[in-house]
Amino acid sequence: MNIREIDEKDNQAMEQIIKRSLESFGLNIPGTAYFDPQLSSLAQFYKQQPNAKYWVVVDEQDQVVGGVGIAPFGQKPGICELQKLYITPEVQGMGLSRKLMKVALDFAKEHYTYCYLETMEKLEVANLLYIKLGFQQLERPLDGSEHSTMDAWYIKKLS
Repeated sequence: MNIREIDEKDNQAMEQIIKRSLESFGLNIPGTAYFDPQLSSLAQFYKQQPNAKYWVVVDEQDQVVGGVGIAPFGQKPGICELQKLYITPEVQGMGLSRKLMKVALDFAKEHYTYCYLETMEKLEVANLLYIKLGFQQLERPLDGSEHSTMDAWYIKKLS
């Protein structure tokens, strides 16, 4: 497995991974990443933002099996958001989410003071990973949140 920055050729695969994952949890509903307008053009979306990147993890045949992004959070200076961390069911349990998050958080430390993320409580494995990696749970979303359906919010100091 290899982690690299997303290319335009990866857009469709990553869109399908995100949509299938959300569908499997019954989260293909408004207020989730499922309806994000940039979902079909992640490579272009992250390239046009300052201090933002999206990485994919690929197998030996260069097939995309997951990804994660970092982007500025709204108009809040010093705060980034960990976005769209998804991996295919076939490679879950191999530590790839943790590896993707390390790459993302190492990048985030170079540009931000805090990293914020939004998720759902029912995504228990993801929530456990965030806590293990030092994220603190918040009682409510930060102002400027775009995903109204989320019900779990975390923040981490990046120093």
